[in-house]
Amino acid sequence: MYTKSFWNQFVPAREFPGLAGSTEADVAVIGGGITGITTAMLLAKRGLHVVLLESMRVGGGTTSHSTGNLYSTVDKNLKQLYNKYDAEIVKKVVSSRAAAMNQIESNVHGYQVDCDYKRVPWYLYAGISENNSMIDDEYNHAMKSDVAAGWATSADIPTGFTKGVVVPAQAQFNPVKYVTGLAGAAESDNLQIYENTVVLKVDEEKDRVILETTGGLVTARYAVHATHTPKGVKVYHTVLGPYREYGIACRAGERYFPEGIFWGYYEDGRKYSIRHYDNNGERYVLVIGEPHKVGQSDDNIRAVKNLEAFASTHLGLNDVAYRWGGQHYRPADLLPYIGRESKTSNVFVATGFSTDGLVYGTLAAMIIADEITNAPNEWSEMYSAHRFTPVKSAAQFLKENINVAGEFLKVLPGMKDTSDFVNVKPGTGAIVEKDNTKIAAYRNDTGQLTLVSAVCPHMKCIVNWNNAEQTWDCPCHGSRFKTDGTVLEGPAFHALHRITVEGEDVKKEGH
Repeated sequence: MYTKSFWNQFVPAREFPGLAGSTEADVAVIGGGITGITTAMLLAKRGLHVVLLESMRVGGGTTSHSTGNLYSTVDKNLKQLYNKYDAEIVKKVVSSRAAAMNQIESNVHGYQVDCDYKRVPWYLYAGISENNSMIDDEYNHAMKSDVAAGWATSADIPTGFTKGVVVPAQAQFNPVKYVTGLAGAAESDNLQIYENTVVLKVDEEKDRVILETTGGLVTARYAVHATHTPKGVKVYHTVLGPYREYGIACRAGERYFPEGIFWGYYEDGRKYSIRHYDNNGERYVLVIGEPHKVGQSDDNIRAVKNLEAFASTHLGLNDVAYRWGGQHYRPADLLPYIGRESKTSNVFVATGFSTDGLVYGTLAAMIIADEITNAPNEWSEMYSAHRFTPVKSAAQFLKENINVAGEFLKVLPGMKDTSDFVNVKPGTGAIVEKDNTKIAAYRNDTGQLTLVSAVCPHMKCIVNWNNAEQTWDCPCHGSRFKTDGTVLEGPAFHALHRITVEGEDVKKEGH
C-alpha cells in the first residue's frame, strides 16, 4: 500500500487534544494544514479568539504529501496565465506569491521554526529537445512578468538536459516540521487547536456560524474552510478539477545531487518535479509526477511504477524508501478561489491551489486574515472566491463537468458489475452489485471482508478502487475514503455507510 509519505515521518510526538464539549470563538478554522495554521496564527496575533479543528493530525494531511518547494511562479507555467490574463494580472500573481514566500520566511525566523528552510534556485528544463520551445516560452513570459529568470546550463541539472531556465532565490523546507512547529509556537490563549475532531456540518446564520463536530458544537462569528476543497456541496466543485499525483523518495547514498527545485519535461510532455533532502545523514531524492483525475485510473500502481522507472533511467536511483499520493484541485480560470463565499457571507474558502498549495495556502491566510479584520489587501479582488469569470473559465468548466457527467452516467441502469464477493481477492477492492445496491467490497490480506456503500455521500457518484493507496476514490469531486468508509479528504462530510449482507438481503448501517 503506497501511503507512506516521506514527510509524515517527521510528525512530532506532541499531540493536541480533541474537542470535548461546545465552545465559542471569533473564528473557527477547519483544517490544520499550512492554510489553516497560518490563518489561525495571523488572526490570533491580531487579537481574535480562534478555534482550529483538524480531523486527523496537524500537518498530516495534504501538507504532508507535498514537495516542500516554494516558488513565485506557477505549475501550469506563465504562458498558460498569459492565455487568459494580461501582463498586469500575471505580475500581480507572481508578486503575491513572492509576498507569501516572504511571510513563510518571516514565520520561520520569527517563531524559530526548525524546518530546514533554505533559499534555492528553481529550474524549468527540457529533458528532450522536443520540449525546447516550452522553455523558450517560459523564459519570454518570465521577462514580461518581471521574473528574474536566466538561462540554465547542463552543469546545473542533475539529469538529461537540452535547454532550461533558472530563477534564483526560491526556497525549500520540510512542510510537516514547518506546520507543526508553527502550530506549537502560535498556540496561545487566543488560539486553541484541536486534533481528531471531525466537522460534520456547517450552518451559517445571520450573525454566526455553527459547526457540528464529533466533539461538540462550535459557534463563531466567522468560519474558514482551510480544507483544500470546501466541505459540503458548493458551486466551487463545478469549476475545480480534482487530481491525484504521486511521489517517491529514493535513497541517494553518496551520489552528488545539486541544490534546487527541478521541473523537467520529458516524453509526451510529461513533467516531473525533483528535489533532494538530507535528514540526519540520510540523503534522499524525491520525484513527483504522473497526475490523473481522482478515481479515474484503472491502475494507480502503474503511476508509481512509472516514477520508479524514471528515477532509475534518468537519475540512476533504484532504492525506493517511500511511495505516496497527493491531491490537488485545478481551478477553471487558473487562479485560486480565496475569500468570502459571497459578498455578505461570513464563511471563507481557500481552494483551487493546483500543485502550488504551500505558497497559495499562505497567501490565502494573508488575504482571509485581512478580510476578517477589515484590513486592505491588494490581491483580495483578484483571487475573490465569488468572482465570475465565464470567458476565462468556460473551456475548463465544460471539460470538467462533461467529465463529471460521464461519471454520473456510469451508475445508470445497465452499467452493472455482476461479480460476486468471492471474486474479491485478498488485498483488493471491487464494486459489487447485489439486490440493486452498489457495494464497495474490500478483502484484507487475512481474508476479512469489509463492505460499505459505493455511493459517495457528497453528490451520489459511485466510488472507484485505488489499488495503490487502497482507498475508495470518488471520480466526480475528489472525496476519498478508507476501506471502512471513513472520510480521508475531499468535500464529503460523512463516511460511506457500512453494509451488511444476510442471504439475499442488503442492509445499510449508519455511522
